[in-house]
This record gives sequence, structure tokens and C-alpha cells, in this order.
Amino acid sequence: MASARENLVVPLESVSLADLPSVGGKNASLGELLRHLSSAGVRCVGGFATTVAAYRAFLAANALEPEIAQLMERYLAGRLPLATAGKQIRARLLRASLPDDLARAVKAAYRELRAGRGAVEVAVRSSATAEDLPDASFAGQQETFLNVRGEAALLAACRRCLASLYTDRAISYRENHGIDQLKVALSVGVQPMVRSDRAVAGVMFSIDTETGCPDVVVINASFGLGETIVQGSVDPDEYRVFKPLLAAGARPVIERKRGSKQRKLVYGRGRATTRLVQTRPAERSQLALADDEILTLARWAVQIEAHYAKPMDMEWAKDGRTGELFILQARPETVQARRHSAELRTYTLKRKGRALLSGAAVGAAVATGAVCRMPSAAAIDRFKPGSILVTEITDPDWVPVMKRAAAIVTDHGGRTSHAAIVSRELGLPAIVGTGSATRVLRDGQRATVSCAEGDIGTVYDGIAEYSVDNLDLSAVPKTRTHVLLNLANPDAALRWWQLPADGVGLARIEFIVTHDIKVHPLALLRRKTLGRAERAAIEELTRGFASGEEFFIAQLASGIARIAAAQHPRPVIVRFSDFKTNEYARLIGGASFEPREENPMLGWRGASRYYSDDYREGFALECAALKRVREEMGFRNVIVMIPFCRTLDEADRVLETLAANGLRRGANELEVYVMCEIPSNVILADEFAARFDGFSIGSNDLTQLTLGVDRDSARLKSLFDEQNPAVTKLIREVIERAHAHGRKVSLCGQAPSDRPEFVDFLVGAGIDSVSVTPDSFLRVKRNVAAAERALEPLARPPT
Repeated sequence: MASARENLVVPLESVSLADLPSVGGKNASLGELLRHLSSAGVRCVGGFATTVAAYRAFLAANALEPEIAQLMERYLAGRLPLATAGKQIRARLLRASLPDDLARAVKAAYRELRAGRGAVEVAVRSSATAEDLPDASFAGQQETFLNVRGEAALLAACRRCLASLYTDRAISYRENHGIDQLKVALSVGVQPMVRSDRAVAGVMFSIDTETGCPDVVVINASFGLGETIVQGSVDPDEYRVFKPLLAAGARPVIERKRGSKQRKLVYGRGRATTRLVQTRPAERSQLALADDEILTLARWAVQIEAHYAKPMDMEWAKDGRTGELFILQARPETVQARRHSAELRTYTLKRKGRALLSGAAVGAAVATGAVCRMPSAAAIDRFKPGSILVTEITDPDWVPVMKRAAAIVTDHGGRTSHAAIVSRELGLPAIVGTGSATRVLRDGQRATVSCAEGDIGTVYDGIAEYSVDNLDLSAVPKTRTHVLLNLANPDAALRWWQLPADGVGLARIEFIVTHDIKVHPLALLRRKTLGRAERAAIEELTRGFASGEEFFIAQLASGIARIAAAQHPRPVIVRFSDFKTNEYARLIGGASFEPREENPMLGWRGASRYYSDDYREGFALECAALKRVREEMGFRNVIVMIPFCRTLDEADRVLETLAANGLRRGANELEVYVMCEIPSNVILADEFAARFDGFSIGSNDLTQLTLGVDRDSARLKSLFDEQNPAVTKLIREVIERAHAHGRKVSLCGQAPSDRPEFVDFLVGAGIDSVSVTPDSFLRVKRNVAAAERALEPLARPPT
């Protein structure tokens, strides 16, 4: 067979990445997948492609090259507007005829594709020679045509693809990237349609698109043909999978976020090849993919990334007739893979206005400015540079406007939409899928766009105050004393994957319950006892889940898993719930199950709830979530911790309850820690050490209960001091006695962040680790290193 360089049409199976100059980036990558990964189980779609030789023959047969060169020369010299130049070039290409030999070759390949299948609909995709490059995605610059049927329609679609090489957006994009306009050529790829119009389709990345974490696969999915996700016209489901545990046979789906999926693209009728229709209520309320399908796609992403040896951006689809999944294309990821891993820039909001709306955060920055609402990219002249662009969705025509913006906010779209992809390339914060930005935000309104608070981005009224810190991760000192992180918000946990922490010293599940679950555990189990309004709220929250119990377990497990993934394989200590009764009562349905207490701080909290008949069923749900995280999802780095354990009898009863719920200490490498926050924990440290694998000192409660000072009392603020000799004596004593039994001791609290001298004391007392908030990690790490250096002369024997 002649090479792709010589042929007018070639089978996709016959090309590879080496043929990019002959068939363009998209088609070369498809051939690479088919030739090297199909045999490994990655299901791809074959087909054929016209070549660059065919494109050049098309231009030559119609004498188009001189005309294109003249028009481009006038544009580049500033004598012709972009819109005029692009329109005139496209008009000439669309009027031109395909050479007879090229038309015959395309029809012959199409008939071969149809052989044995009868009628076959095809997707006709553009593949430029300057496309899908490591430093430029060219997302959506040329055209794609779906559900093309018949030879005449196919030839017309091929000609329209060739003309799309000169869309205004493609010309502008090439100019911005310094690519010679006249040297670029175009190949057309033709593949049988995957009938995702009857199922689902989407996009996935083999790297976390927001944090750059290389251990996470991100998958977006929605019903119908996948163009709606790429265009950003639909709010898709989002799934995250932790890659390192896939090979071990675990099921590490660490996030399932249900999108509204308001509409879907399906086959059209008559001359319209596709049409946009509303999804059914049942489709909106359910997840588009089952876990087995999510895991299959994630495994394929890992294989594809390994073959290309770089992070990848992939499109996939599910055939509604056969139930099979397919990879449609793969290209290099162009943003996170190029970021400097030794730097971590963090934004911290200090003073902010009222929250106006929220959506999916893109990037991790903050920007301020005046709102500019735009219904169309054609209104570019009214957009003032430095404004916040607010619109329904974006497509490649919006890029010139986006380049002028300080931030971008859209009504629709997910993290893999056009708005998200281009915002990342431009380094702009964006909030997509808000649902109502164009209705809520006013033209000219001063606002703040914050993507610095986790996966959820928020638009605040007014100009907020914020600070920016650049952390040089290459300059973090090494210490014998471990410095761990306090993490509570799963949405923000992965943002800190680059920090060289020694693990997570305290992950509070209360945050997950309050923000993601929102319902009292017993209210989920005894829904019939609640009022109508509470039942309706629970029904809305749990829609799509098999039961209220499954909703609680799945949501809690997902949140814990994201925190565990952020520091895997380092230890992550997860504390069981320590709500006070008044805090539990504020959850949906909570007032029906909580007593009123005069002093909730010293009331029914922590360990005392877990074995109580009045909460035992609720604690069982917490245990089920932890068991799922460790055993099904594979996060054996998770250590569980018991808070506010007052007595030895209580310790025994809690351990028995844990075992009864499938969390037996020592089984499957499970370690159980206890909070040391009550003087009895120190007084009976030997006995507690016999029951638990480690201690975590809660300095706030220990100080409060040692000194008899309400930690929340402003009047007694001067008396609340973790460095009081009574408190430091207890801390030193528990460290010594725990070490005598081979148990580790950590301290979680604010004091190490605020007081370098307290760090000196802890290091001198021999503490194993301190756990601090991520924003104070570097400061505390340096203070620990200084304290260790100060002790070195004392540790040296006399000469």
C-alpha cells in the first residue's frame, strides 16, 4: 500500500502519530489508538481519512492557493478585516468542486465502510496539521458534522470541513500561536456514528483539570451526542477516579456529581441531521454512567496516557444499541501538564460581599471587575478590557472577547466545556454552569469572581479584598517531626496535593455532613416521622439514590475518599462525627432526634453517642462509609479516630461497636486513634494506649477542660492559653507515656500556626507530628525545622 503521504484516502487503522503531517493531529491520533491500543482492550472507532495530498489536490484543481494567499496577505497587512478575509476564503472553498479522483476515492471508502452493514450514518471531522499539539488544543476551531447519510451528503460535508480551515476563530488562533497560515492543511476523518443519541457521551482527562493532580481521571457525561458537553450547552455529570488504586482491583470512584443535563443532542429529522431536545425528568435525576462504566473509562484513560507518555484529553461515547463504550479521539492535555510543579500560588479572600451565585470553579484564582453581560460574541466592541464576561455559553467565536476578560461566568457548561478549556489556557478564573448568571448579575455591577475556595466557585457582590501567596515548594525544609494537614472540605482537598505534607492529621466529617449531606442521619432512616416540608427536602436531596441510607453512605464515602486521595499513600486520620446536640439539631430533621442541653459542649457528643441506643443506627452509617472507603475503594491509608472519649469503659464499648460494624481494630491493617482532649485521657494514658494505636491532642478542648475556661468566652480570652504550665505538663506527660507503649502522638490545633515558641515546646517534648491548616503549612514546617536545629547541640554527646 502507498503511504498516507501519497494516497488521497487512507484507512484510519493504517496511520499513526508519525503521519500527523499527512492526516492532521486528530486523525493521526485516532490511527495511533486503533493500531496500538485496540488489542489492549481500548475500544475505538475505525474509518477512513482524506489526506493532506487530497487537500492540496483540491486547492490545485480549483486554482485556490493564489487567491487564499492574496486574501491572507491583505488581512495580515491590516488592509482587510478578519471577518471579511475569512468569509471570502470560505466562500471560494465552498463553491469549489472536489476533483473526480478524490470524490471517487471517498465514495469507494464509504461503500467499503458500509459493506455488510446496510445504511450507515457517519461522523465527518476536521483534522488540521496544526492541531492537538502539546502546547495548543485548538478546541473546536474546525467543524464536525454528525449523522451524515449518503454519498452526496458525505461529499458536501467533506467540502464544508475543508472550508472550516479558515473560520475566523481558526485564523485568529493560528495567528496567536505563530503558525504559518498558508502551510496549514486539513484532513477529513470519516467514522461510523456511535449511537450515543440513544445513550450517553462525554469527555475525560487523565489529569485533574483544576488542580493538575496527575493521579485523578476526570470524566464528564451527559445524555445524547457529546457535542453538547464540548460546546458547554449542558451541565453534565462529573466523576473523578483515583488512578493509583485501579490496578489493585479497587473501585476508587472518589466523586459522583450529578449535573442537571437539561437537554440532549439526538438525530434530526429530514434535512436537519441533529436536533436539541429536552431530557426527561428521570434522566436529569439519575447519573448518566454506572460505576462499572466509569471504571472502564478510567482504566482506558490510564492506558492511553501510558502509551502517549503524557496527560491526555479524550472524547468517548456509549452506543445505545449495544451498550458498548468507545473512545472517539485523544489529544494531549495542554494546560496543567505545562505548569511549573515547584510553585503553588494560593489566593485567600479576606473581606468579601454577599454571595450572589455559584457554579463549577475553573482555576484557583480570584478576579474583580465590572460585569459585562453579552448575548453574542458579535458585540465585542462594547466589551471593556478587564471586565467580567457574563454569558450563557461560549464557543470558539468568543475567544477574542475572552482574551480581554478578567474572569468568565457562564450559565451553562461543565469543567470540560469550551469556556473551561479556553479559560485554563488563558489563565483566567471562570465559573461555569451557574444556571442564572445572565439573570442575576447586572451590567456594570462591580463583582468578585472567586475560584479559590474549592471546586465550587462563587461570585460575590462588590470588590473583595484578597491576598496572593507564591509558595516555592522546592524550598520546603525536611524535618524529623512530621507536619500534617487539617482538611475538612473535600472540594478543596486536591488543591493541596503538591504540598509535601506527611499526611492528614485531622479530617473532620462534620463538614461533609453539613455541606454535602445536610440531613440528620436518623432523619434519613426514619423519614416517615418527619413533617411534610422536611420529607420533601430529603426527597429532593436523595433523588437518584436507592435509599436514604445509601445517600448518606455514598456522599460521606466520596468526601472522605477525596481527602484520602489528596495525600495517598501517606496516612489520613479521619475523625468520626463530633457534632454537639445543638449542631445536630440544625440539620434537616435533626430537631426531632436531639435533646435540648444547657451545655452542649460538655453534653452528648463524640464517643458517648456511638454506642447509645439513641444514635447507634446513625453511627452505623458512618462506619459503613469508612468501610467502603477502605475496603471497596482501596484507601487503606485511612486511620479512624474517636473524639471525646471520656472513660475506659466508653473506649471498650466504642471499639466493640466499631467491630460490630465491620471496623475491627487490626483487621485489614485498620488503626484506631483516640483524641486526647480530656484530662482523663492523660491521667489514664497507659490504659488508653493499650486500646488505641495513637493519640491526637486536641489542644483547644484540653486547654478548656484543664483550666476550666470556656474557649468561646471573650471575657475569659486572656485566661485561655495552651502554653499554661498545667496544659504543657499534660501534653509532655501523654507524649512520654504514649511513647513508652510504642504509640504515636500528634497535635491538631491553631497554636502551632500562631506561636513559634509553642512549636519549640512540642518539638522539645518529642511530639511525633503536628497538624495544621494548609495555608500555614510552610510557616510551621520552617518553625519545626528551626526548633529541631536548636536541639541538635543538646543531642550531641560531649567530645
